[in-house]
Amino acid sequence: MRMTFLGGAGTVTGSKTLVEAAGGGILIDCGLFQGLKELRLQNRAQPPVGPRALSSVILTHAHIDHSGYLPALVNAGFRGPVYCTEGTADLCRVLLPDAGHLQEDDARFANKRGFSRHHPALPLYTRQDAERCLELLTPVAYGVPFVPLSGVTAVLRRAGHIIGAARVELDGEGHRVVFSGDVGRPVDPILLPPDPLTTADTIVVESTYGDRKHEDTDPAAELALAIGPALARGGVVMIPAFAVGRAQTLLHLMAQLFADGRLPSVPVYLDSPMAIDATDIFRRHVVDHRLDAAACASMCGLATYVRSPEASKALNHSQGPMIIIAGSGMATGGRIVHHLEQRGPDPKNAVLFAGRQAAGTRGHSLQNGAEGLKIHGQWVPIRAERLRVDSLSAHADAGELLDWLGTLSSPPSQVFINHGEPAASDALRVRIRDRFGWEVAVARAGQRVELG
Repeated sequence: MRMTFLGGAGTVTGSKTLVEAAGGGILIDCGLFQGLKELRLQNRAQPPVGPRALSSVILTHAHIDHSGYLPALVNAGFRGPVYCTEGTADLCRVLLPDAGHLQEDDARFANKRGFSRHHPALPLYTRQDAERCLELLTPVAYGVPFVPLSGVTAVLRRAGHIIGAARVELDGEGHRVVFSGDVGRPVDPILLPPDPLTTADTIVVESTYGDRKHEDTDPAAELALAIGPALARGGVVMIPAFAVGRAQTLLHLMAQLFADGRLPSVPVYLDSPMAIDATDIFRRHVVDHRLDAAACASMCGLATYVRSPEASKALNHSQGPMIIIAGSGMATGGRIVHHLEQRGPDPKNAVLFAGRQAAGTRGHSLQNGAEGLKIHGQWVPIRAERLRVDSLSAHADAGELLDWLGTLSSPPSQVFINHGEPAASDALRVRIRDRFGWEVAVARAGQRVELG
């Protein structure tokens, strides 16, 4: 077997790795590039591998940087099965059509305002395209072997991180290669920990936080400390949040804080149809989380669900104190952008960042002191207070990744590090080398590796 890194190498987005054997090819993840323009432009290029040459796709989880290119791949001619867990399939049925819808909306808005360099601006794919690709989803249970390619056996095992997230174990031609996907944390407010490793000849491991350690703090207390003052002065706290994972964790923690009296019980609005649907999915996938029925009900019932665009716009006429949770998590699009446009200039309000903000995103700009943002072709001053909570990451930190790798029963022959910014990936490389003495390298975009 051999593998080629087609995305998620040298960056934390666009995850795609091609595995080839005598029977054909498998694509591990099919992610959309996000963030910097030079990355996003890769989404518009020809598919990095001939779609009809692929026997199958295996998704580690449903986040758009791991699944969001799938409709484009299907448009280009891919017709094989897309293997994933039941949880990932359910989330993809929410996330991918929404991604297509957002792209259509962005294209329409760009054409209406005339701020796109392309005439007309066109979406990468439509909602209808995304719905068509869902027919290829082929759910499999954790721990149950399947055959994605003649002569190759695969197994998915829990990775934590979000509902349905899995690592992929491939066995073929006498070699076992393990793809970590995004590794969750051993202790999470909601999710179960990743399953321990067993054996592997080659491991491909993510490195989102390969150069740092998460603060050992109580996330509920940190959240209360961050947003309490803004609510006390009557402000509106705007939270860009990923619809899957981060939004649900915030709702769970807020339910606890309101019940304990550590935060005033103010209106909370979940202004994201995608996050609303994802929250409902938690009820159906108890195999992935630690919440009992009462805690799940509190989380799901805390917020007012805002589904329609009209209801979202009506929030602009409501006064604080209140909390608005809306996508996208890095403020690259979605309804949070409209709230920033309306509420951002008022210093009474606040913007809370509860997750990593990739370079090239609006969230990254604000977190790094930008005085304003370009929104819908216009410059908008942002005077709202900038807040952050760093303890809510769904990614394992450097120490947690090392501990997870340490569950291997014997050393692998080689380790490749992907899905990280260059500094984070190289820092993890050094940590793995120093702790275990393994042969380890940082994956390069386009790099081809012989396995076995």
